[in-house]
Amino acid sequence: MTIYKTKGTCSSEIRVELDGKKIRSVDIIGGCSGNSKGLTSILKGCDTDEVIARLEGITCGSKRTSCPDQIAKAIRLALNETA
Repeated sequence: MTIYKTKGTCSSEIRVELDGKKIRSVDIIGGCSGNSKGLTSILKGCDTDEVIARLEGITCGSKRTSCPDQIAKAIRLALNETA
């Protein structure tokens, strides 16, 4: 399991578990509970490259990042750790 400390979002940590190039689980610590539950449910079983492509660069209001963007960064870190 990869633990990523978020930067610039309400959430404080994202935990990612991969099965090869598929997402086994994503847990978001802190932030909006409803959005976090929805995102993590949708991401289970998805291809890592597709998720990164869809989420990377999403902003939240005037912030330069967002929880989805931070998830993409956490998944990228998890991929690098398993490479």
